[in-house]
Amino acid sequence: MAVYDFAVIGAGIAGASVAYELQASGRTVLLEREPLPGYHTTGRSAAFLVESYGSQAARLLTRAGRGFLEEPPDGFAEHPLVDPKPVLWIARPDQCESLEAALQTALQMGADVRRIGVPAALELCPALRSDYLADALVEPGARSIDVAGLLECFLRGFRGRGGDVVTKSPVTRIERTGEGWRVDAGRESYRVGVVVNAAGAWCDPVADMAGARPLGIQPMRRTAITFDPPPAQDISRWPCVIDADEDFYFKPEGGQVLASPCDETPFEPCDVTPDDYEVALAADRVERATTISVKHIRRRWAGLRSFAPDRSPVIGMDPRLDGFFWLAGQGGFGIMTSPGASRSAASLIVDGRLPADVEALGLAAAHLSPARFGTGSAR
Repeated sequence: MAVYDFAVIGAGIAGASVAYELQASGRTVLLEREPLPGYHTTGRSAAFLVESYGSQAARLLTRAGRGFLEEPPDGFAEHPLVDPKPVLWIARPDQCESLEAALQTALQMGADVRRIGVPAALELCPALRSDYLADALVEPGARSIDVAGLLECFLRGFRGRGGDVVTKSPVTRIERTGEGWRVDAGRESYRVGVVVNAAGAWCDPVADMAGARPLGIQPMRRTAITFDPPPAQDISRWPCVIDADEDFYFKPEGGQVLASPCDETPFEPCDVTPDDYEVALAADRVERATTISVKHIRRRWAGLRSFAPDRSPVIGMDPRLDGFFWLAGQGGFGIMTSPGASRSAASLIVDGRLPADVEALGLAAAHLSPARFGTGSAR
């Protein structure tokens, strides 16, 4: 039986990043059920670094990891992980209250978000319809994230530190053994001190396997499409445009326009596929807000974004099952929070507290802990 200090279950961005951090403190194995890391949600994400998005905890974790993404440690990345790309929030006349609420929340959180009005919004994205817009906000410091590059850097860094990545190894058994754990995955068994549950949509089933109370982590389908841009238009400088009520967004992506209807359909954990209605809805909402005609959809796909009941990340030791650590409920902000979240998780596991700079932002361990759900005793 192989012996490790830490076993991380799930090699998406959450698992890969925390494994990278933990390997600096002890021998770590990263277990993935699929043939490749990042197969599910991470590999289907079109992520942005946006401080005006998500729960309070998610925004603070994003801020805590921003420096890492903009200036990675020496040797971590061969190419930039982020590119400047403003985020433009737009509102119809009936959405002005939603836009104002978003502005006030962002300002309270210290995000650099500004009201710019319709003329300036049309300069940023000329395809928008002037008769559709009533107001707009911009977050000029937003960044697009190279998701595949970031995941690969965490995995390469983890392996470089001596960590082991094991794919095609679904976990079939998690059992307490004295002061540690036995984890059966694939054809191997592992004896470990701490199990880190970073299984994304499968976090509750993994917890149930270990004898912990599931938290109610709900996977929700999110659909995306790409299509051709307007003829003879350079879209490379367009911002990411988001509806004030988050009913849709679109942005430039590799010479195409990527769009989503921002659907959140509850699903069981699975290899989810796009729904035809949501695909059509994405195209329709873009056409209503812009002069773009979506004549041919080039790609369509879907992923599962997993939410805790309060829609905020869960990062902490199970309150009644010592050695079982939750890194779950990343929702739609798992990529942008990954540097801050993984460093916070590793610090909680190794030192029992959050990093000092994360605490200085006003984030407390109790804000992230699974204990906030009052899950009762372990089974």
